[in-house]
Amino acid sequence: MIHMAQKIELINFWKENFSFRDMELNAFKEINREDFVNDDLKNIAYQDTPLPLLRGKTISQPTTVMIMTHALELEPGEKVFEIGTGSGYQAAIIGKIVGHKGKVITTEVVPELVGFAKQNLRKAGIRNVFVYEDDGSNGMHNEAPFDKVVITAACKEFPKPLLKQLKPYGIIIGPVGNENEQEMVRGIKDKNDHLQLEFLGPFLFTPMYGKYGFVV
Repeated sequence: MIHMAQKIELINFWKENFSFRDMELNAFKEINREDFVNDDLKNIAYQDTPLPLLRGKTISQPTTVMIMTHALELEPGEKVFEIGTGSGYQAAIIGKIVGHKGKVITTEVVPELVGFAKQNLRKAGIRNVFVYEDDGSNGMHNEAPFDKVVITAACKEFPKPLLKQLKPYGIIIGPVGNENEQEMVRGIKDKNDHLQLEFLGPFLFTPMYGKYGFVV
């Protein structure tokens, strides 16, 4: 009951300050964030702040998760690619919105988090999210093309393989910048394979691993 009251408080805050769609708010309401955080942090799962996971990784604050989800303009039945599964929370929200006809492919390089995310998603009853231990900056050719792509770690630029695997008129979003500060960037791919960029403000994410990130 305490968690539900905290959920409602956040939802009311967002209704006053953001234009999140009902399907996005409903997904947040239906997915239990406390199931995606460490046991010792469950009592503060709905504080609007990032929380530590392990090996320097975090679960993003609820408002950030919702801003990114809203920017993707998700629709039922879409296929989404995510870099940075973490505990699986963002993927669970997306999976709930795209529904049983949709699919979420998500990658994580930290083995312990891969197992944690799979366990959390099973507990949440999310069956359309598939977690892989992999460097997601290369995309996943056998699953492409994707309607939407979301990056939940700081990157120097949008990885070029992902742009190739994004459908025309598809959307990619992620924090782009250096290790200390990033801008949330949304790109919409036009028919000529160019990105129309929109900048959504400053954010701070843990660094991406690999070629397009900061940690090798």
